[in-house]
Amino acid sequence: MLGILLLAVTAAAEDAALEDLVVSEVELVNDGFQFTEGPIWHPEEGLLFSDIPADTIYRADSSVFREPSGKSNGLTLDNEGRLIACEHWNRRVTRTEADGSITVLADEYEGGKLNSPNDVIVRSDGAIFFTDPPYGLEGREAELDFSGVYMIPADGGDLVLLVDDFDRPNGLALCPDEDVLYIADTTGGHIRAFDIAEDGSLSNDRIFCELPGPDGMKVDVDGRIWSTAGDGIRIYTAEGGHVGTVEFPQIPANCAFGGEDSQDFYVTARSGVYVVRTAVEGIRPAGSE
Repeated sequence: MLGILLLAVTAAAEDAALEDLVVSEVELVNDGFQFTEGPIWHPEEGLLFSDIPADTIYRADSSVFREPSGKSNGLTLDNEGRLIACEHWNRRVTRTEADGSITVLADEYEGGKLNSPNDVIVRSDGAIFFTDPPYGLEGREAELDFSGVYMIPADGGDLVLLVDDFDRPNGLALCPDEDVLYIADTTGGHIRAFDIAEDGSLSNDRIFCELPGPDGMKVDVDGRIWSTAGDGIRIYTAEGGHVGTVEFPQIPANCAFGGEDSQDFYVTARSGVYVVRTAVEGIRPAGSE
């Protein structure tokens, strides 16, 4: 570890439970990167994360896991422990096979190339969900006139567009029972929640909470949302109540639960990667256990 940084906590007046959830100082894991994103806990490799401008997926000790990465952003694992990557420069979602080869899972919708897949999750049945804002176009022309949220069915069927009315869809997560899907809209300044059916159809669209610049998010076993924001990591109850905010020395981009007990909360924040110890177990992909 390269250093220890002071933990700053701002708790909502009506709820003093934050100090019971976050039980350590914010600790610096590593620094000196260009722009960190997409942390994921791998059962064999430990922490992996993207450095988008560096076109590299790193381990926590700065060793290279994959290069080039297609300027990967969000990462997750499928149920077999294979890495799923949002390659936002290559405008596709891929799977890294056991032999290191790359399988393209999605790169277009109805004949139009995707914008720049941003973040990704896997449901327990193997279905993959990802967001597709235009951040990674970098001057290239968009072939789709919307920023979609999609599902890749567990059986490998055709890509399913779930919703297309977000401005900048970003992080996403499922509640513990997997019947509610949360999606952040970064420029909208809120997280929306939807009831979700097995086939991916959405209903009961509502604003779950409002917060500055939401990006990545994760959920703990009690259904709380842990979301990055412009002022730190914000924690919300399953009902949308703001439990409190953990401040960081750099603006967080994404987050993941990890460690052997899933109680280490890793945060990628600009040039650094940080960790804070929690008293609650976080939900992580089946393939990371």
